[in-house]
Amino acid sequence: MRHLKHTAKLNRNCGHRKAMLVNLACSLIEHDRIETTVIRAKELRRFVERLITLAKKGGDYRRRLAYAKLKINTPSDKAQAKKAVLKKLFEDLAVRFAARPGGYTRIIHTSARRGDGCPMCFIEFVEAAQAPAAEEAPKAE
Repeated sequence: MRHLKHTAKLNRNCGHRKAMLVNLACSLIEHDRIETTVIRAKELRRFVERLITLAKKGGDYRRRLAYAKLKINTPSDKAQAKKAVLKKLFEDLAVRFAARPGGYTRIIHTSARRGDGCPMCFIEFVEAAQAPAAEEAPKAE
């Protein structure tokens, strides 16, 4: 029985699943919108919203926690790209969602994937779609 077990296993072992979520989170933070499967998006939403909450609280301690969650301390070539993601998380997204108490992402369902029929969706930040819309409609004087 899986009582009180809320993490979807996604048919992967623990290390692969964590690495996949970190990579998806970095892609979402970098591009503000990605296309993935619905189940991955629901797990990613939990992961990213916790990161944004850490960024909103700010401080060196929470920056180190986010640094550890994004696995930046691993020796790889991608560490530099992840440092830019961490900077965007704490400087841009924390300011963008400062007044919002939660619910930073939105999942938009699309059609099924062509090869295996898996349901696909877009996951994006909520404020990303609203900011350009406000600038498009200038006041008529």
